[in-house]
This record gives sequence, structure tokens and C-alpha cells, in this order.
Amino acid sequence: MLKKLIIFLLLISTSIFAQQKVVTSIDTTKNKIGAEFKLTLKTSVDTLSKVVFPRLKNIGALEVIHSYPIDTIKKDDRYELIKKYGLTQFDSGRYTIPSFKILINKKAFLTDSIKVEVANVQVDTLKQKMYDIKDIVKAEDSLGDWWKYLLGILLILGIGGFIYWYVKIRQKKKIEEEIYKTPIEKATSLLNTLEKKELWQHGEVKAYYSELTDIARNYIEEAIEIPAMESTTSELIAGLKAASLKKKMKLSQETIENLFTVLKQADLVKFAKSKPLEFEITEDRNKIQRAILTLDEAIPVEVPVDEDLILNEAQKQKQIKTMLRKKRNQRIAISVASVLFLLFATATYFIATKGFDFVKDNILGHPTKELLEGEWVKSEYGNPGVIIETPKVLKRMDLTKTLPKEGMALIKEMQSFGYGSLLDNFYIMVSTIKYKQEGALDLSKSIESSLKALESQGAQNMIVKQEDFQTANGITGKKGFGTFSRIDGNSQSSTKIYYEILLFGQAGGLQQILILHEEGDRYATELTDRILNAVELKTTSN
Repeated sequence: MLKKLIIFLLLISTSIFAQQKVVTSIDTTKNKIGAEFKLTLKTSVDTLSKVVFPRLKNIGALEVIHSYPIDTIKKDDRYELIKKYGLTQFDSGRYTIPSFKILINKKAFLTDSIKVEVANVQVDTLKQKMYDIKDIVKAEDSLGDWWKYLLGILLILGIGGFIYWYVKIRQKKKIEEEIYKTPIEKATSLLNTLEKKELWQHGEVKAYYSELTDIARNYIEEAIEIPAMESTTSELIAGLKAASLKKKMKLSQETIENLFTVLKQADLVKFAKSKPLEFEITEDRNKIQRAILTLDEAIPVEVPVDEDLILNEAQKQKQIKTMLRKKRNQRIAISVASVLFLLFATATYFIATKGFDFVKDNILGHPTKELLEGEWVKSEYGNPGVIIETPKVLKRMDLTKTLPKEGMALIKEMQSFGYGSLLDNFYIMVSTIKYKQEGALDLSKSIESSLKALESQGAQNMIVKQEDFQTANGITGKKGFGTFSRIDGNSQSSTKIYYEILLFGQAGGLQQILILHEEGDRYATELTDRILNAVELKTTSN
């Protein structure tokens, strides 16, 4: 009986372990460049379990081009969950799909690692007819969908600006064309309107005093015919006294003093930021109203004239003012429209002929473009010397601390110079090494060592290619190039970086040039080509 119980418990534990296992498989382990590998994960769980498959952009060095939906198959009281990932790689080689975690009820289970091979596409040059290389054809400029958005934004801004301008002009015109029979009627109406605005009650004391004194000045200018609007307070009072004598107006000294007091108070509010009390503001308003009424009563009644003649003259003056106002508004509208059209046409022309990136880079600026167009410096660095032309002077760097002790034991002398850092848009480093013992150097292994140093500083998913390189002077060396992913530690965002490493070996010496920049940066590509095409090297025999 005890033996059966033990066997039963073993079967249960084995069944539970098997139920939580993640089965990993792939449709093929060999494929061509760019073809899809289908990685399949299967797990069997009960109906209450929660399974979380990760969302991945890359699995090892392979790119996830498609994450298929989870298939669910019910078997009795259990679910079989099937998750597929579509993977690909655009460089030939042997790769490993590493293990990664699947969460089942918040417990992590690892998938199996699988080795795959990506092969080049074979071209049969015996059966396949070969053709001459075609001439370079300039690609047609494509404005893309952003053009529609830009045009829509400009159109909306233009319509909005026109509507705002039109409404403001109409409002101003409506106010200006409001006709009052007499200046006193106009002043009284404007004073009542001013009180309804409640400006000073809302803290706008300066605006209140400006409108209040403008009403008084306008009345004096229209009724007494003196230039009150452009006169200072002292000039206005002097002109008012002179006009009262000329027109034989009976004005008391109190009326003139009250008017002078309010105008002075307004000057202090507008220019000296004075803040009168509430009762003072009310009293000033009353003084202005009494002064206007007193002035109106003091104006002598003129002999009646022909009303038809006055009316015709008034209409004529009104028509002239209206015509001048329309012409002025038309000139303003034409000027604004011309400036907007000129800006729009200029931007459109350069975008259509040079492209959006050209306009953006020249207006907003581009760091590598500024380096490319700046003043370059040609100098010699290290021993054996590397003569190189760069957009900036390279500064001495100490890289001895980054090398292992066993490596430093073989080095007699090391000099390094650089500009920028691994986190910048453009980075260049020139390094020369003299070894204690002379001998042939394996440049391929030296490139691998340099790339391992980059990996130790955070480079991921590195793609490596090598080829022979020859300078303009005929000195041969090795060139390593490719891309890797640079991860931002703060935002966890990934940036694709292109690199080139040139290594030149000689008896007892090594010369190295390393250049990094963001992939797709055409200005940085021009920088790199210009630098590498002009490299000159000195040998130990020199």
C-alpha cells in the first residue's frame, strides 16, 4: 500500500511539472537572408492560470518582424496556448536564439535556446544572364504625406488670421461710423458706456483713466476745435484758456482746475503707476462729466447756417474718410498677404527642390552638418604617427585604464586622441601602440578586441564585417565595419550606430582609427569618407 502511494505522489508531481513546461520549436534552422523563421512556444495550463508572453523587438541578434496572436486550444479542463514569433536576419552567419522568460502565474519559465543559420542567396552566373550596370538615375523628389499636413496647417492659420483681421476691422468700423448729433451727446454716451465696462472695479485702473481722459480730449477737440488729443496736459489747459477768450466762453477757474486735476491724475496713473482710491476715481469721473457739461454750456450759440450745405459737406467728408480708410486697410491686407505668400512660396520651393530635411537642417541646424561645413584641421597624432584631417582638433585621451593588466604588460607606449564620446552624434578616436616585442600582428583579432571593448561599454546586437583596406599611399590594413545598438540608460530607447575601424600593423607598432555615428546620417557619412580618404601613415622606419 505504501509503495502504491509513493508511486501515485511521484506521478502527480511529474504531471504538475510537465503541465508548467514551455515547449520551444522552430520551423527551420536554416534559411536565406531576409527569410522568416517561425519560433513557436507551447504551454499547457489549467483554466485559472495566467500566462504572459513578452513583447519583443529583437530576440538576440534576430529581429522580430511579426508577433502572431496567441492560439488557444481547449483539451478537457486545460488550455494549450501557442505563441509564434516571426524572426529574420539580413546578414549571413550562424546565430543563437537565446532563452527568454515566460511568466505563468507570475513565475518565470525559460524557453530553450536554438541555433540557426542564415545563408547568402546563391547566384548562378553561368545560367543567369548578366547585364551592364545602369547609370545613376536621380530619384524623384517625394513630398510625402507631411506636405498635406503642412498645407492644412498653413491654410487654417491663414483663414484664422483673415477672420480675426476682418472681425476687428468691422468692429472698429462700426464704432467709428456710429453717428452722434452733437459732441456733447457723443461724450455723454461714451461716459455711460465706460461705466458699464466696470474697468476700475476689475483692477484695470490705467485703462479706465485712459478712456476717461480720451473722451474729454475728444470732446474738447470736436466742440472747441483745438488739438487736444496730441497735446500734453499743460498745453491742453493753455489752449483751452486761449480758445475761451477767442470764442468769448464764460469759464470759471474751478472748471479749468477740476479738468487739470483729473488730467494730471490720469498722467500719474498711466506713467507713474499711481493707484487712486475708489472714492477718488468716482470723484474724478464726476469732475470730467461736470467739466464737459460746463464747457458745452459755455460755448456761444452760432448763427444758423444752411443745414443742407452742412449735411452735404459732412457726407462728403465722411465719404472721403471712408475711402481713405478702405485704401489703408487694403494696403495693410496686401502687405500681410504678400509677406505670408512670399514665406510660403520660398519654403515650398526649397522643400520641393531640396527636400524637407534640407530646409529643416538649414533652419534648425544639424550637429554633423555644422562639423562638415566648419574649418577642418590637419595634424599628426601618436607614434608611429597618423596624419589625419578632422573637423575639430583631437584631444589626448587616457585609455590605459580600460585595458586588462595582461594586455598592458605587452605595451611599451600607447597614445590616444579623440573628439566626442560614445553618446554623441559623431565620435572619432585615433590610437597608436608600440609593443615591447616586435612581431607580426593579427589585425582580424585586433579588430575583435576593439569590438569587445565597445560591447563592454554597452554596444548590443553587433553586426561585424571585415575587408582589406588600402590608403592613397598604398599602405594596406584591415577595415572592420557594421552596426550595433546603443541603449539610452535613462529612456531605454535604442539607437542604431554605424562604425568603422581601420587597423594598420607594422613591426612593433599598431595604428588604429575608430569612427562612430548614427546610421542614416548623411552628413556623418560624408565626414567619415572625407576623413578616411585622406589618412596618411608614418612607419617606424620613418
